[in-house]
Amino acid sequence: MNDTCPYCGVKYEVEPGYFYAAMYVSYALSVAEIVTVSVAIAILTGSESPWSYLIGLAVTILVFAPFNFRYARLILLHFLTPKISYDPRYELAAEIGEKNNKNREEDSNGINEIRK
Repeated sequence: MNDTCPYCGVKYEVEPGYFYAAMYVSYALSVAEIVTVSVAIAILTGSESPWSYLIGLAVTILVFAPFNFRYARLILLHFLTPKISYDPRYELAAEIGEKNNKNREEDSNGINEIRK
């Protein structure tokens, strides 16, 4: 993950240990996934065997681990942090800056061709 936003320069880690809170968000996501899968296993199979639940839940945890890792941070940044906000003007400023850089490159290429 980048330390700062490449477009607007906002620093993602507001304070040391900021993303420790993402562990709690990840935990909440995992609990929701596990409860959903365990209820689905109970309804679909009707099995009372703990092995079917253990296998189903282990697979669920392993499959959703990358999802939870990434989206727990995003949820923390976008929904649970009032200090960080998105301003669309930053994106517009980045686009204008890119256009200006292109124009400068084209102008410098034209000047180099004239000098030749």
